[in-house]
Formats: sequence, C-alpha cells, structure tokens
Amino acid sequence: MKRHLNKDHLVSVKKSYFNILALFLHEDKMESRYLRCLLKWGFQLNLSPEDLRTANIDLSSLSYLHPSETVQKLEAIYHLVYMIYLDEVVEDIELEVATIFAQTLGFKPNIVSELFKSIATRDTDEHEGPRNVHDEVLDFLKLNEV
Repeated sequence: MKRHLNKDHLVSVKKSYFNILALFLHEDKMESRYLRCLLKWGFQLNLSPEDLRTANIDLSSLSYLHPSETVQKLEAIYHLVYMIYLDEVVEDIELEVATIFAQTLGFKPNIVSELFKSIATRDTDEHEGPRNVHDEVLDFLKLNEV
C-alpha cells in the first residue's frame, strides 16, 4: 500500500496518530507491546517536533478527542489502516491496537479483522488502475453498517 500522501493528508494522518496515542496514554496502565506498536507507527510517519507544533499538540496535555460524526470515524479508521500498511506488514499487535481503537469509535470488535481480510483478498485483476485503499476502506465500512 506504500502510497505517498499530499502534505495536507499526511498532516491529517499524523493528527489521527496523536489521537490514537492519546487514547492509549490515558489508560491507567498501558501494555508495553501497545506502546511499541504506537512508537513504530510514529517512527514510520517520521514524526518530528514540527509535527507537534503543526498539530498544535503539547504531549504533556495530550487528550483523546472522540470523533462525533460518522465521516470522521471512517477517516480515523482509514488513517489507522494507512499507518498499519506503512511497512506493508500487518502484525497481530497492530490488529489488536486497531480493534481497541475501532471499538472506542463504536465499531463492532470484528470489523477491523474483516476489513483487513477484505483488503488482503481483493482481486486486483478485476480492477484496472492504481489501488485506492482509501475508497476500499470507506466502501467496506459503509457496506458493513458501522
């Protein structure tokens, strides 16, 4: 899925990352494997102090903001899928973190694994042109009544 995002879209993905990070950081106790997963995504996104300034984020007061609209929730899931596919490898811990986040957004627990199965088993021969994972994610989630 390695795909280059335009600058605005990348900023949006990074904001989603910070929101996911905030969700896990506010737990009383975060498992180290979750932290490793979140750090991996941060490194893969090439986060910098400038990203914190651009997103207007102070790590000491980072707080989770629950998306209120369905479209925002769908975008958050797409950003999550994008982060998972940055290294083109889907690890079990990434699916676990994604499932926790999806449930927080109000999705069914199995929606993430079903989404990844859908993406992984898509027959690329039946579609011409470059793969649009963004549209695939949104179509899948709309079809599965999230």
